[in-house]
Amino acid sequence: MLCKLLCLMMIAVLPVSALAIDSGGAMLYAKGTAWLNGGTVPRSSAIFPGDLIQTKTNSVANINAVGSNVVIVADSLVKFEGNALSVKHGGVSVATSKKMSTHAGDVAIAPASDAWTQYEVVEKDGTVQIVARKGDVSVSDDTGTATLSQGQQTTRDESSQKAQKKKKAGALPAAGGSILDSRPVLYGGIGVAGVLTGLILSKGDEPVSPTAP
Repeated sequence: MLCKLLCLMMIAVLPVSALAIDSGGAMLYAKGTAWLNGGTVPRSSAIFPGDLIQTKTNSVANINAVGSNVVIVADSLVKFEGNALSVKHGGVSVATSKKMSTHAGDVAIAPASDAWTQYEVVEKDGTVQIVARKGDVSVSDDTGTATLSQGQQTTRDESSQKAQKKKKAGALPAAGGSILDSRPVLYGGIGVAGVLTGLILSKGDEPVSPTAP
């Protein structure tokens, strides 16, 4: 009887974040209005592989996973895939010690080593911009694979077929927010995301994974 009582107490106090981690998920923290699978996100929510996250022009979102922290900038649509991200449009800033990768169409980006790595990815109208902030990253597309050294940036094109489908598909119907039309503004948002990542990792409102450096 005592054992059963203890089990019930453990279930009652076990944090949602622990449940998410155990199932390969993560925690999502929204600052402003954002959507999770087409529905409004409360201040925080557990997310799992396959979930779609969308931010509006006045919002950003933060994914906190074991060994990785991701900032999703405004006007973005991103699919969470466990230790990987799929950027449908918009941008992300990734800080990881678990080699969390990102892909946008045919372009795949991944840390070149197990060392702590920070990089940014922006997708806009079929064009993908990658910036290596800390550590090297490998960039792969249909032309091959190349290493992007720390401090460098590059631009790649998605396949025209995928870019065309993307433009027709648009964003999630429930979200209703417009996509940034100005590429400089979107790239500027990524710069802000880099600052936000540093703030979140050093002194954020939300807990960062204890396994991260």
